[in-house]
Amino acid sequence: MPSTRLTYRRRQPYNTVSNKVRVVRTPGGEHRYLNIKKRGTAPKCGDCGSKLAGIPALRPREYANISRPKKTVSRSYGGSRCANCTKDRVVRAFLIEEQKIVKKVMRDNEKKRR
Repeated sequence: MPSTRLTYRRRQPYNTVSNKVRVVRTPGGEHRYLNIKKRGTAPKCGDCGSKLAGIPALRPREYANISRPKKTVSRSYGGSRCANCTKDRVVRAFLIEEQKIVKKVMRDNEKKRR
């Protein structure tokens, strides 16, 4: 019967959020604590707050170690806004430009009438 008295392997001696462990059995037959890393949260859309599809959920420092194509999506506002919010922004910008053109045409027509 192996000993169930296990000690933490790092300096932190308390069961805190950053010090979670699980018990593993080594090839030598003894039980040992294995430290578990904290789970990462997926990046969120800056407008609506939904998770961004196509981008992995990692810890902040782990993003420095992965390549650029894994951090973004090949679209304008790629790793920052979701597809729906990007579409809304593009449509809104287009409509604003159209509105400016209409206003200009109306002003020109007013000048011609006078």
